[in-house]
Amino acid sequence: MTEFGAIAWAVRRDLKVAMRRRGDILNVLGFFVLACSMFPLAIGPQREWLQRIGPGVIWVAALLSVMLALPRLFEHDHADGTLDAMVASGRPLWALIAGKLIAAWLVTAVPLLALSPALALAFNMPTSTLPVLVGSLVLGTPVLIGIGAITGALALGLKSGPVLMTLLCLPLYVPVLVFGAGAVEAQVAGLSPLAHLALLGAGMLAVLTLAPPVAALALRISVE
Repeated sequence: MTEFGAIAWAVRRDLKVAMRRRGDILNVLGFFVLACSMFPLAIGPQREWLQRIGPGVIWVAALLSVMLALPRLFEHDHADGTLDAMVASGRPLWALIAGKLIAAWLVTAVPLLALSPALALAFNMPTSTLPVLVGSLVLGTPVLIGIGAITGALALGLKSGPVLMTLLCLPLYVPVLVFGAGAVEAQVAGLSPLAHLALLGAGMLAVLTLAPPVAALALRISVE
């Protein structure tokens, strides 16, 4: 099986598995909506305050929602032996992981992208900021998932794996959070968000290149 065939197989498989576990998707979406909704209710209808904190709140909620889903990226496959079969199948493991990452982005990040404009309006953010918000999430969420895949592979099988994964991920997520929220804040302030978006794009390209092979190496170590 070629690399592209392995990627396509992994995407199809993980999407089918995700459809059987719709509760996991709904948990992530519910957390995202509730986390964003609590702030306008707590702060009140002050437009200036809501506009000021809106980009940061939405980005933090998206980051935490992705982190909520990441421990299951390899956990179920490891528990039922599927991961061992993937490692021993002879297929390129990096390609299988790349397919899993694509499926994870489609299942986890795309619904967040669809909901983010409505939540931005709840913070009274100008409609001109919505494309920048969605664009920053499009560029930033693959970075979050890629870093989470590497740390999840390293912590696989450990009793304190989720805790260790969180401790490893959070410092690496800080630049993504700063540039993602900063792009929207720059747009709100009437400045150009292109510098922030360019840095997010560079990070996305780096993670897309490095995450599959590095995660594959970490998985081989964890499984063996």
